[in-house]
Amino acid sequence: MRRLITALALIVVAAYLIGWAPYPVFAGAAVLMGLLCYREYAGLVAAHGIPRCGLLGLLAGVSIIFCPHEALAITSALFVCAFVAALRLHSLRDVLPAVACEFLGSVYTFAPWRFSIDLRAESRHLLFFALALNWIGDSAAYYAGRAFGKHRMAPVVSPKKTWEGATASILASLIFGIVYLHYSGYGRWWQAAILAVIGNIAGQLGDLAESAIKRGGGVKDSGSFLPGHGGMLDRVDSSLFTLPVVYLLNKVILSIS
Repeated sequence: MRRLITALALIVVAAYLIGWAPYPVFAGAAVLMGLLCYREYAGLVAAHGIPRCGLLGLLAGVSIIFCPHEALAITSALFVCAFVAALRLHSLRDVLPAVACEFLGSVYTFAPWRFSIDLRAESRHLLFFALALNWIGDSAAYYAGRAFGKHRMAPVVSPKKTWEGATASILASLIFGIVYLHYSGYGRWWQAAILAVIGNIAGQLGDLAESAIKRGGGVKDSGSFLPGHGGMLDRVDSSLFTLPVVYLLNKVILSIS
């Protein structure tokens, strides 16, 4: 019951943010998502025995959302500061992984939400599509995997995922993408198909990437923020890969159409 209530609450909040929230509210939600994901990511890094990500990586992530054009310069300056600060660590073997993980985290957990802002500015339908792609694909993969799954896709990273489930996920996303984007007036059917298939594959890889990070640290869930669902990172791991891919593909497709 807790899982169902949490899922319904997330749907309501997501629908409001995508469809009706004014820009300041949506931008604030994007930052909050980045902060929550970064916090849980920092915990996973610590589970690997690497010094926990700190404030400098967080500031770099916030700059990506609010100052995208200056983010490279800001991140570079913060990167220098982080390297200098890391020289104080007791073990010099921790310097490289600590700094690398901190700034990987800023890109991994914040940049996708910058792309969510840009996608929403382009079209609310496009943002909904990029997010719903994973929700629909995950559901199809779960039921098809339970019914027909025999061939494991990544037994070490995620033992329950099968090639049958992954194929069902792609097909469900393809049908959804063509129908929904046609309804919303987006381009031609083949353009929608490209966005749906590649966006879905990116999402599945995002899911596997987070699973690899968790298993490497011996952790089952990234956190306990969402009752019955684990951490926030567990729920949006697919979207962290799909959002930038859909944004980039959309730009490429529009430029050649």
